[in-house]
Amino acid sequence: MIAVPAGRVTLSDRRTRRSWSVGLGPYRLAAVPVTQARYAQVTGESPSTARGERLPVEGVSWWDAVRFCNALSRQEGLAPAYRLHAGGEGVDWDTSAGGYRLPTEAEWEHACRAGTTGPRYGQLDEIAWYRGNSDERIREVGGRRPNAWGLYDMLGDVWEWCWDVYDAEVYGTYRVLRGGGWFDEHWSCRASVRRRSHPTFRIDDVGFRVARSGTR
Repeated sequence: MIAVPAGRVTLSDRRTRRSWSVGLGPYRLAAVPVTQARYAQVTGESPSTARGERLPVEGVSWWDAVRFCNALSRQEGLAPAYRLHAGGEGVDWDTSAGGYRLPTEAEWEHACRAGTTGPRYGQLDEIAWYRGNSDERIREVGGRRPNAWGLYDMLGDVWEWCWDVYDAEVYGTYRVLRGGGWFDEHWSCRASVRRRSHPTFRIDDVGFRVARSGTR
């Protein structure tokens, strides 16, 4: 887990043409997306289409990611961050809990940028696996250059689930995805690009990484 300093990030929405600034306290974010080996160790499941212990887990829904966070928290003796409603129809985030969770969209972008202001934190071919260099297949985590804060694969390889609802007025419960994936063109692999999907959706270019509140 990498300590991410406090800061401020500006988010924007293409539909509403609205921008808003979000202030963030310090938090911790995994250096790489959750791997297939880690996911199997915690859940006993191997949902991915491609197989490899160091490949990012994919074929996981937002709900799968939430359940993984709670399972990992319990495994390490931490208070789970999420309370799932009976019947699986909703979830509450206990912001006072110290367990693992998904990053918010603002946390994700702040960590991705790592103090930079451009569309990317480095030259795309050096920092990301995308359609132009991936041979159209998923790649092992940590194989490209990290950003200035030591975070790998923030762009490319797999899209990453975030906690936030994308646009409830239009898309209901759809959740935010960030980062671009191994099959995406260069324009999708930018710090500001947002994608959305239903929280039950599973596909071979979507994974996640975990966060924790605070600095410890």
